[in-house]
Amino acid sequence: MAHPSQLGFQDAASPVMEELLHFHDHALMIVFLISTLVRNIIVAMVSTKLTNKYILDSQEIEIIWTVLPAVILILIALPSLRILYLMDEINNPLLTIKAVGHQWYWSYEYTDYEDLGFDSYMIPTQDLTPGQFRLLQAHHRMVIPVESPIRVLVSADDVLHSWAVPALRVKMHAVPRRLNQTAFIASRPRVFYGQCSEICGANHTFMPVVVEAVPLQHFENWSSRMLEHA
Repeated sequence: MAHPSQLGFQDAASPVMEELLHFHDHALMIVFLISTLVRNIIVAMVSTKLTNKYILDSQEIEIIWTVLPAVILILIALPSLRILYLMDEINNPLLTIKAVGHQWYWSYEYTDYEDLGFDSYMIPTQDLTPGQFRLLQAHHRMVIPVESPIRVLVSADDVLHSWAVPALRVKMHAVPRRLNQTAFIASRPRVFYGQCSEICGANHTFMPVVVEAVPLQHFENWSSRMLEHA
């Protein structure tokens, strides 16, 4: 999760998020080189009175500064389109979970099981134990198996919400009477935190999203216990 004074993104916990971080670094380096070039040109123009007539009236220079931006845009667009299609891929999900936003909590339904579902409320500040995070802890976590394709169907019961977990590269709008879907793979066992990122009302910041990725055997044990108590 994020920590105080953090400047970059959270550590990637899914393959697509790793690709997004690589693309971010790639695009940022191009922007940095362009900014450096423009800064040097501005400094040169301000600090000297000399004029190069060849640069002022040159067909070759005009060709270069027309073709070069096009090449740079292609270098940015191609990996961007590749990641865009990767983000939309949903291939044979191992598990499908329906997340429904309410004012102001989430409810989860494991559609591959008959009676596995629960509501997830934020733990009030006065009930937190040492080591728990304020405004991010929920009394029921969405448990998933690690290294398995997970599909999440997102909807809302009342107003607009947004189901978001930054480390997993997930941010999907929850719209009433509409079913959106997203998919991800958790690369390692861990607890991942997110929040409703839509201004859905006064308490939208009190809708934490807590995803716990566990080994498959642990997930099967957890689902069996939940079904017994259902």
